[in-house]
Amino acid sequence: MNLPQEIIVVSGLPRSGTSLMMQMLSKGGVEIVTDHLRSPDPDNPRGYFEYEAAKNIEDDASWLPTARGKAVKMISMLLYHLPPSERYRILFLERDLAEVLQSQETMLRRMNRPSAAPSAEMLSAYQTHLERLHEWLAGRTEISLLRVGYRNLLNEPATEARRIAQFLGRNLDLAAMTTAIDPALYRNRKPD
Repeated sequence: MNLPQEIIVVSGLPRSGTSLMMQMLSKGGVEIVTDHLRSPDPDNPRGYFEYEAAKNIEDDASWLPTARGKAVKMISMLLYHLPPSERYRILFLERDLAEVLQSQETMLRRMNRPSAAPSAEMLSAYQTHLERLHEWLAGRTEISLLRVGYRNLLNEPATEARRIAQFLGRNLDLAAMTTAIDPALYRNRKPD
């Protein structure tokens, strides 16, 4: 069943695969909310699919009704600011935290910017954040959540595309969704 009034939110930690998920949804036939202000770069050569207003949701959520039936990308720290007046389907990307940190550090080095904190501190902070966030999400009746493993997307794209379409209640172009996945872009990985 199609639930056009729900807002699809693609979320996760930075560098967890949210841009890939936005590409998949777009290719599958979901209208995405993006302003294209952040250009593709070596870290995300296919683009970021961000929407500046989403980053300011704590101060201004007036744009949310225009996102009904569409997908918008939002980092996990901002989910707390989703107003309960809307209904949401959240696709939450999960990636090995060591890979997330490695990818973030690679990007920061390329930008000549220092890391926010030592890796061990960041790892602990992320673990705590994710535990608290999922506890909070579980108590929100206006939110439905599907956790999607980044590695699963790459290893079983057809299965994951089907699972995502079922969760969203939409008849998506599953074959097109899988074309968004390029294993060559999985550059910061732990050995199998």
